[in-house]
Formats: sequence, structure tokens, C-alpha cells
Amino acid sequence: MRILLVEDDTRTGEYLKKGLGESGYQVDWAQHGADGLHLALEQRYDLIVLDVMLPGIDGWQIIEVLRKKQDVPILFLTARDQLQDRIRGLELGADDYLVKPFSFTELLLRIRTVLRRGMVREADHFHLADLELDLLRRRVTRQGQPITLTNKEFALLHLLLRREGEVLSRAQIASEVWDMNFDSDTNVVDVAIKRLRAKIDHPYENKLIHTVRGIGYLCEVRPCDASPR
Repeated sequence: MRILLVEDDTRTGEYLKKGLGESGYQVDWAQHGADGLHLALEQRYDLIVLDVMLPGIDGWQIIEVLRKKQDVPILFLTARDQLQDRIRGLELGADDYLVKPFSFTELLLRIRTVLRRGMVREADHFHLADLELDLLRRRVTRQGQPITLTNKEFALLHLLLRREGEVLSRAQIASEVWDMNFDSDTNVVDVAIKRLRAKIDHPYENKLIHTVRGIGYLCEVRPCDASPR
């Protein structure tokens, strides 16, 4: 589970990043409102823990922007303790509102509750044309023939199928599959795509993995005479 923490206080941020990390969550921490909004729009998170009083863009503005674009769960963690503040946060679309000072145990319980409330069970099977991925059995077939993939190739294909039809940048792929920041001098994503194509696309007429020049890759069914990959 990935959490975005938007908190400008260094001591609180360090405490939460450490505690949530030890509780099994992967945490990205932003101390400026604009940085938090940028991360929230560019990355995929399971939950955002958001302060109200932030430099640059405050928490109210951040949630207003996000609620127009996505349904990521948001938990306000703030010293704004007036009733009208709580009402405003919830009316803007927050899933929960916790006032500082707080108990870390209570915060953890609230996070787990919000995640359970919003969790949708992920599909176990993915189908695209004659390609099938069985997540539970970690099995991939095309035209009924088994295809052997490495762990990273399987994770890469799973990501592409889960986000079918969506153009994924190299940075997004590197972050989700390798949990790393993308370096423009690194060709790890391109190499992995090439190896994956060799196994699931090259032996077949209908290609499923496509290059979007200058941006990244996507997985979708196209006519066999589609534009060059």
C-alpha cells in the first residue's frame, strides 16, 4: 500500500514516515502543498494523509483539485480543530478527519478503516484478445499456450493489463514495477518491454504492447496493420 503524506512540519513528518513505514506502508512525503499536489496527480496512491495548513497551496485547495480528477481516499490530519473545519473537510470529500495532537495508534486504525472501506477486490484474471493472465496462479497464456515470465516481466505485464488502454510513462512503470525513481540515462524499462514483447507479441500477428513515442507504452488491441511500434 502506498501512502502520500503531505505535512510541512519536519518533526511530525519524520515521525509519521517512520511509523507508517514500520507498519508496512510505502510512504512518500511532501512538505510543500504544490509538491504534494504534483505527486498526487502524477503517482498512484492508495491513501493521502493531508495537512490543511501548508506552504504554497493549502489542504483545502489540494482536495478541491483532486476530487475533480480522482477518487483516492484522503484523510485530513490537522491542528484545525473547529467544528466548521471538520465539516468543511468532509464536505470537500475527505474520507476522515483527525485532529492534532493525535495518537499514532488511532491514526493507524483510521487509515486501515478508510482503506477497507474504499478497497475494491482486484481482478484475479485479465484477458486481452487471446492473452490471459492468472494473478493467483501467476500463469500467463496466449492462444492457450503457456508463457514463462520472470517475476519482473510478470509484474510489468500485470501493470500494463491492469491499466489497459492507458499510456504509462517510463517513470510510472519504473516506480510501480521496480519501486525506483526513473533516470533518463537508464534503459531498464525499455529493455524489460523488449524482453516482454519477445515472449508475448513477436510470435503472434496481433501485437498488444505499443509504444507512444516520447511518452511511454500502453497495452491494447489494435488492428494488425496499425502504425509502427
